Amino acid sequence: MQSYQPWYHGNITRSKAEDLLSKAARDGSFLIRDSESIQGAYALCVLYQNCVYTYRILPNEDKKLSVQASEGVPIRFFAMLPELVEAYYSPNMGLVTHLQYSVQREEDVDEDPESNNLPPQLPPRNFPANDAKDSDCKSPEQSCKCLSDTFLMRLQLTDLSAIPEEHQMSIQEYFRTSIFLDAEQVQNGNPNLPGLKKLIISICKTLNSEISNVLPSLEVFHKTLDQQVSLGICQHQKKSYADSGQSVSLRLEQLTKLLYSIEDKAKSSVFESVGYEGGQRKSLIPLVTFEVKQESLGIPTKMFLKVDVESGKLYFKKSKDGPEDKNFVHNKILQLVKSQKMPTKLVIVVETEKEKILRKEFAFDDTKKREGFCQLLQQMKNKHSEKPEPDMISVFVGTWNMGNMGPPHNIKSWFQCKGQGKTPDDTADHIPHDFYVIGTQEDPLGEREWAETMKEVLRNITHIGFKQVAIHTLWNIRIVVLAKPEHENRISHVFSDSVKTGIANTLGNKGAVGVSFMFNGTSFGFVNSHLTSGSEKKLRRNQNYTNILRFLNLGDKKLNPFDITNRFTHLFWLGDLNYRVEFPTTEAEYMVTKIKQQQYQELLCKDQLSMERNDGKIFLHFDEEEITFAPTYRFERDTREKYAYTKAKATGTKYNLPSWCDRVLRKSYPLVHVVCQAYGCTNDIMTSDHSPVFATFEVGVASQFVSKQDPNSAPQGGIQIMNCVAMLLTKSKTKFFIEYHSSCLEKTVKTSEGENTEYSHGSIKVWFGNQVVLTPIISDPEYLLDQHILMCVKSTDSDESYGEGCVALRAAQLCYTEFQVTLTHHGEKTGTLTGGIQLQTSEGKPTEKLYDFIKIERDDPVTSKCKGGDLSKNSITQAHDITNPNYMGVTYKSGKLMDKGWSYSMPPKTLAIAGQGSKEPKKGGFDVGARSPTGKPLDEDERKSEMFDNPLYGSTGKSRGLSKEQDLQQKDHLAPPDPLLAADGDAERPPVPTPRNRSFTCSENRPQPPVPGASHSLAQKKPVVPSRSEGGMAQGRPPLPAKLRPGMPDPQAPKPRDYRDNSEYLGKLKPAPRPSQSQPHKDVHPEVPKMGRSVK
Repeated sequence: MQSYQPWYHGNITRSKAEDLLSKAARDGSFLIRDSESIQGAYALCVLYQNCVYTYRILPNEDKKLSVQASEGVPIRFFAMLPELVEAYYSPNMGLVTHLQYSVQREEDVDEDPESNNLPPQLPPRNFPANDAKDSDCKSPEQSCKCLSDTFLMRLQLTDLSAIPEEHQMSIQEYFRTSIFLDAEQVQNGNPNLPGLKKLIISICKTLNSEISNVLPSLEVFHKTLDQQVSLGICQHQKKSYADSGQSVSLRLEQLTKLLYSIEDKAKSSVFESVGYEGGQRKSLIPLVTFEVKQESLGIPTKMFLKVDVESGKLYFKKSKDGPEDKNFVHNKILQLVKSQKMPTKLVIVVETEKEKILRKEFAFDDTKKREGFCQLLQQMKNKHSEKPEPDMISVFVGTWNMGNMGPPHNIKSWFQCKGQGKTPDDTADHIPHDFYVIGTQEDPLGEREWAETMKEVLRNITHIGFKQVAIHTLWNIRIVVLAKPEHENRISHVFSDSVKTGIANTLGNKGAVGVSFMFNGTSFGFVNSHLTSGSEKKLRRNQNYTNILRFLNLGDKKLNPFDITNRFTHLFWLGDLNYRVEFPTTEAEYMVTKIKQQQYQELLCKDQLSMERNDGKIFLHFDEEEITFAPTYRFERDTREKYAYTKAKATGTKYNLPSWCDRVLRKSYPLVHVVCQAYGCTNDIMTSDHSPVFATFEVGVASQFVSKQDPNSAPQGGIQIMNCVAMLLTKSKTKFFIEYHSSCLEKTVKTSEGENTEYSHGSIKVWFGNQVVLTPIISDPEYLLDQHILMCVKSTDSDESYGEGCVALRAAQLCYTEFQVTLTHHGEKTGTLTGGIQLQTSEGKPTEKLYDFIKIERDDPVTSKCKGGDLSKNSITQAHDITNPNYMGVTYKSGKLMDKGWSYSMPPKTLAIAGQGSKEPKKGGFDVGARSPTGKPLDEDERKSEMFDNPLYGSTGKSRGLSKEQDLQQKDHLAPPDPLLAADGDAERPPVPTPRNRSFTCSENRPQPPVPGASHSLAQKKPVVPSRSEGGMAQGRPPLPAKLRPGMPDPQAPKPRDYRDNSEYLGKLKPAPRPSQSQPHKDVHPEVPKMGRSVK
């Protein structure tokens, strides 16, 4: 770039440029910034009549610059930017107005260096004042003389008592004379530095001979371990090792590599011999026994449940050491149903040898025990699953500022999530996670040493030899990703990158490192960052975050318009974010008292990160689990009992009040499965002034889909997007179009140019009228319903993004659905995009997901009168909302109504889940927080009672009550279409049985019932299998065959369905009526959507 120019603003964002020009408020004001769409190009931004016009400045093959101005104006080329700017001060050059007033560049904020932000300080150069002029040396000889003096001065200030006198003389001689000879060699084109080489050989003389003695012995040992090494190779290597003429550094490298290879091969052989490698060890997870209570005739009886994960069996015992009363194999354990009202209650649905379905109800000692049991059962189901690929994995995420100190001998508590906060039960200690992602800051260890340390810890805990997926280091900021060996072939497209945000964004003492990869069909991104320290430097930290978003280069390179927050199915952001608690320094002791009392809420209200997030300035649409652990900074080392919140400095006392500096946040695409199972910090790792933080997540993943349908005969799928309207927060005067990106599309699809319809208060309304049809590469619903469409609104003049968003195809599986998406760009909200989407798929049979195994039983059902009876009399088992509904502020609506709080794991309320055979409304599936089966609104108390905490760790809300994922009243959530609402005024009609909402879409080619009444007759024609979590006979329904209802239970004592029959009956169900044939309901709650109609 050319010399400093006041009008050149570098890589500032487009929105920042608009702000600066708006403040100038004069026609003809201008600035130049780097282009966001083309590397090496610029953008000329001009203000005219309160609108910003952007012109691209493009270089040609000869690096000459030209402006893309109005048509008909001759193109002129310029060698330098100042020359171009000078020319466009003249009128009639094709711009909306000629350049008049340059907008000055703003000074960077908070750039004052801090001692703890800098790398280790070098000793001062105490040169006399009259030598200061020598520092500005012009000739090479003078430059070399300055360098020699500098090194000699540093050497004098260094303690040399530990090195031999001979070596001292050699080093001094090099700095006095040989460094001049090396400089001369470099000037003559020889970069080998012979003087330095001679010095190293002299110092390492003894080491060199020792290497010659050691290498042959090590080579023999290596050859013995490695059967595949040929004799010729060994002889060749031995000869090269014996060659003492090689450089010492090269021989040391050979020695180091050989030692590492020996260590790896020896460990591999030993671990394989005892069954460690590949997760094949006989007893990874030990037997665990739980003491529970079971009621019999109203009398509680003590029972014991013994879980054997490795053999896949669950034992029921009447005494702890006595014989097993009954046992059930993993495939006979159909479902776990957790009580919402009673956090210790659990119903286990099992199948007996006589193919009867039993519901066993137990009460555990506490919530943690129940969750530990559920996690072990889930692990058992996963381990013995017959599926070739997993649909759910577990991810451990840890962050620790090590304080430039090595770790203590034992750090197991970190990886086992032991300490404060939301922690798992001890019974889950030996359950291994699929991935371990560890971020460290101020890490003094080498990459290999730290990676081997973590592998050894995990090997001791899990008896598995984890594989290293990636490791990346920026100065002392490091990220390591380890995975189970069995996943090695499922991981692809691994990328890593780093961004410096230290002083002037050039030092790597602050910044971020990141790793991304694909796991089968799901993309993952992980970012470990260390942001600017200091309570007063909040704005600088915000700028660090924005720079990392913009310049961290991870993920699919085809998604160039999108920053990293939109590139991944799941993005995890961890690290020492350094946001502080904004309390007066005089309140330090008060804070410590509150921490000791575990009263964190008052402190969390002043947490800078939470406040900035609430203001939409950083981490827009990210989620963080509720914090229930003490601040992790700043402790006295070697204790966790005392916070060292003062530090004596030359400028006075500096305060570092106790703060939650170390955090883990996440962001996922809409309607995907993600649950935080643990979030806390350790108590026993005390070598640093920070405590390590841990978080674990249960994450849904998609497989590499291979359709079983014949591509020649399968109907072509389609994704129709129409009626799109964008409201953009910009003053730019330009035209726009939309780009659609997705892994289910062969290529990027662009719309035609939109029509700008309104300009008001710094915003533009753009209408994209034409319907866009996207053709997916596979039309199978099992594949398509796991896909997402990324949308980017771009300008036609500069091809730059003005906002990006995402829509889940799963939300449109039943009918035409309207959506509203919040657009963001570089972490800022830039507008909204509304429109409609309709999905057409081929026929397909849904499959059960592992995370469907655990359900929540709603103990406080809604009250709604209907033909089949009073809903309040029956307990209804319902899936818990474990999706990511508040991504990007997305909502789905139809007409004037909007739904908030839909989970794709739950069907609409008038739908019966596939395999749920209840034909009366009270037995149907329910959309949590949406409506009653008849479509009548629920009152506020009833809605709140239907919000559940996460399914593996129960209720964790302390002060806020509900976790973020369940706070449905505060955020916009995805809401699905409901095509089967009853007809107007027909609230008594029972719902229509329909395939399970999760992964089945009615084919557009199948015949549909012609009138609303047909849906009622359809419901009477076919019996459906009992409810997956209740079963039993439904009131007011045709009876099931006698073989399915032995002993006719009381209607209020629900009986679960036969789990095996899910696939049998699912394929036989007739599809739901088309949206065009269902009529909207009049009596619907204003916050809940009616369904849209199919577009004809």
